[in-house]
Amino acid sequence: MYNGLINVYKEPGFTSMDAVAVLRGILKQKKIGHTGTLDPAAEGVLMVCLGNATKLCSFLEDKDKEYECRLLLGVTTDTEDTTGTEITRKSVSLNPEDSVDCLLSEEQIKETFLLFKGDIKQIPPMYSALKKDGKKLYELARAGKEIEREARDITIHDIEIKKIDLPYVTFRVHCSKGTYVRSLCRDIGEKLGCGGCMDHLLRTRVSFFSKENSLRLSEIEELAKAGEVDRFILPTSDVFKDLQSIYVKEESSKIIQNGNSLLWSNIEKIADDNIGPKDNVELKSKVGNSQMFKVYTAANKFIAVYKYDEAEDIFKCEKMFL
Repeated sequence: MYNGLINVYKEPGFTSMDAVAVLRGILKQKKIGHTGTLDPAAEGVLMVCLGNATKLCSFLEDKDKEYECRLLLGVTTDTEDTTGTEITRKSVSLNPEDSVDCLLSEEQIKETFLLFKGDIKQIPPMYSALKKDGKKLYELARAGKEIEREARDITIHDIEIKKIDLPYVTFRVHCSKGTYVRSLCRDIGEKLGCGGCMDHLLRTRVSFFSKENSLRLSEIEELAKAGEVDRFILPTSDVFKDLQSIYVKEESSKIIQNGNSLLWSNIEKIADDNIGPKDNVELKSKVGNSQMFKVYTAANKFIAVYKYDEAEDIFKCEKMFL
């Protein structure tokens, strides 16, 4: 069984779960999942977890993402993208000589985009998998119901216009978890007074997974036939590459394999700092409360992620990856 992460390029026309189903057939294993759903019409980076890495989903949900999007100004739809039913349509132009519903300027468009940079609130779309009273919003929407949704806090780290060719505006956005780019298009169009919806979406990055290093399902299938898939599967521990590493003593290996808490006496070393009895006091001063660590056996096998509890002066297991 394969264990780790693989960077899949999801092509348009099918769901993220469809991609996972195909991958199960290619790799001949059931234990596969994904994080960061892409709409069927969208394409790009899909972070897929294999084997014990499926336990990573809760750790990956809060990763930042980057997209390239094409916004269609002048059109609004019920789904906030061009796959939905059209609600309103207005003509737009940059040319003062044109007779249109909305006359815009490049400066006005650029200034409006900048209003959405930083910490903002966003009302999620009705056509989403968010739940209200146990029902998914898209199920309610398909039944002809629209309910009030609370605005959520999101962060737009960066947003940059790449091309203005009305009625289209192509832009790049780096955003936090929970951001709906469709809704961002809706809000930009509304701010400009002409309405807008998403025409195309390409996800270019999720955390350290980039489009340039992604593999289409057809490519993965060829690699599987050649027995070379392993070269493109990242170890589960790579998700936590920014964390320091704890190596336990050989006689303490059973403790972490059972997910029990670690005492200082169980630890051989942290990262490159050798710790014996005389070093514990000095090392404690370098470890902060709630600090997370990758934990390895003495044989250098990644086992789990632990968190230091200063009050109890122990390391507690957060997630096992056996």
